[in-house]
Amino acid sequence: MKYNPDKNGYYGEFGGAFIPDELREDIGQLTDRYVEIIESPKFQAEFSDLLKNYAGRPSPLTFAPRLSERYGARIYLKREDLNHTGSHKINNAIGQILLAREMGCTHIIAETGAGQHGVATATVCAKLGLKCTIYMGAVDVERQALNVARMKMLGAEVVPVTQGGATLKDAVDVALDYWVSHPEAYYLLGSAVGPHPFPDIVARLQSVISREIRSQLEEQEGHQLPDYVIACIGGGSNAIGAFYHFLEDDSVRLIQVEAGGHGTNGNEHAASLTCGREGILHGSRSMILFDEKGEVREPYSISAGLDYPGIGPLHAYLAQTGRSTVLVATDRQALEAAHELALLEGIIPAIESAHALAALPQLTFKPNDVVVVNLSGRGDKDMPTYLRELHL
Repeated sequence: MKYNPDKNGYYGEFGGAFIPDELREDIGQLTDRYVEIIESPKFQAEFSDLLKNYAGRPSPLTFAPRLSERYGARIYLKREDLNHTGSHKINNAIGQILLAREMGCTHIIAETGAGQHGVATATVCAKLGLKCTIYMGAVDVERQALNVARMKMLGAEVVPVTQGGATLKDAVDVALDYWVSHPEAYYLLGSAVGPHPFPDIVARLQSVISREIRSQLEEQEGHQLPDYVIACIGGGSNAIGAFYHFLEDDSVRLIQVEAGGHGTNGNEHAASLTCGREGILHGSRSMILFDEKGEVREPYSISAGLDYPGIGPLHAYLAQTGRSTVLVATDRQALEAAHELALLEGIIPAIESAHALAALPQLTFKPNDVVVVNLSGRGDKDMPTYLRELHL
């Protein structure tokens, strides 16, 4: 596939592996073995069994009749919110923990923003009997208290990170620092970011989403290709999973929706594709938000899961080459989209997913257009925010 990374981990000019010497041996071993392990019959059998009988896949592809009437198209929701633990994150957590176990690792470390990746990681570690440590920005610990409680109940150690803006970027920084001094651990990256081979690993594991969409559309519409696939992007794991099996189908429009925060005219946003420039962050070259001094800027989003100053390298490549269309949704647009879905379809989405829904009024559809919105997570964790911001 032309959208696979080259031998050095690049998608065009984006990607690579900018890592300290202490990690070169571990990253090198992972790079040498991950494709063989993931594609092996043994891995695929166990991965498929856990996805089906533990995570609850396939997740439904739900036709949304009232939302369709509102926007003049045939709109489907890919229901990753119905997975065990409440989001798409379980797909990657199961796969990478199986990969780590195959490589002899017994201690899993991870970062989390909205907490869904942390919960998924803690869940699978509990299931398979591995030690689990989760790094989480102190701001996110406060605004995602429910997920913190879930991680602790599952036996994970949750480490609040107070440095910097105390959000997702800072949690990644501290987790990477720990890994440098403890290379015997396995760092389970939650998104399609970081040094090669992590963006490709995450894309391969999350691609179950788009594989299911194709077969479900065949059953429901009589063909496998939608006209649009829409997903929110922070680091980009749910989006790359939803896009993966459509990347080479040019008739399918891929819509990436960034977190616009309070608007892209100022600095209170996380729109790295729209407002960023090329740079290196967390081990790869991509599009990054910088301040006037050339330092990585603190991002902002009402959504903890999108509150990140960069984007996965494959997403940067898709945008640069014109394969994808980049839209921005502000906090207010996301909140309104979430409320609309709740009132029209009886589904409360995660506030991350609400950013994807906020693309619908920004696009013009034809009546027969088939539109798939990836509903990456459920909104239970965000109810305090919805109650406060929507004055419910």
